[in-house]
Amino acid sequence: MLLGIGLMPHGNPVLEPGDEETRKLAEVLREIGKAFSDVDSYVIISPHNVRMSDHLGIVMAEHLVSWLGFEGKELPGEWETDRELAEGIYKAEKDAGMPAVDLNFASLRGEYSRWPLSWGELIPLNFLDKKPLVLITPTRGVSRETLVKFGEILGDVIERAKKRIALIVSADHGHAHDENGPYGLRKESETYDRLIMELINENRLEELLKIPEELVRNALVDSYWQMLIMLGAMRKAEFELKESAYACPTYFGMAGALWVRKV
Repeated sequence: MLLGIGLMPHGNPVLEPGDEETRKLAEVLREIGKAFSDVDSYVIISPHNVRMSDHLGIVMAEHLVSWLGFEGKELPGEWETDRELAEGIYKAEKDAGMPAVDLNFASLRGEYSRWPLSWGELIPLNFLDKKPLVLITPTRGVSRETLVKFGEILGDVIERAKKRIALIVSADHGHAHDENGPYGLRKESETYDRLIMELINENRLEELLKIPEELVRNALVDSYWQMLIMLGAMRKAEFELKESAYACPTYFGMAGALWVRKV
């Protein structure tokens, strides 16, 4: 059963907030951790793990190991994959004709079945109790409809599972908020981020599908594809927004949101 969903950023500033907006965002992330402290497993969708042009990856490696921080920030640790859940997701997606692949390294099982984690997973995990998880990597090379359908199938599998599961969506938003940043200043980043927060806070997430492709591209976002998968999964039950926050202390926007299942 899908108990709730956490939209969580993966930017270093949330680890050591330097301003009030970022402190409020970090507090929302801590609330997400508290809300999901009693789940059995997480499903995490991250844009910063293995990258594929036209397939979605489901990691099967048994051991998930901290490997790549961002800008020198080290977050050591090791997590275990919920293999039963991962295999169920992969089979259901493949049976439905989704462009899904299963991913492993070195060995199919056991000590040497290991997979690296990046800041895209490690920063959200920093706010969550350690649980088994399934890591999914999205792609930008398939249609919006495919991503939403992938999420619907994912939601079906989670609903059928005899486990309490939380969906974690790792996402940062526009990356051109600072003229001195690596991507310069683009008004589209502000426009996109403002729109995303409106859709979250006004319960209008179905309108994600209406966002113009040009805006997504020009805003230099790192969230849209994961959120489409999230949208599909959310269609399988009713959820209530409990907390949300936004901060942009550097060149990229970060948002946090907690949805819990309605009783």
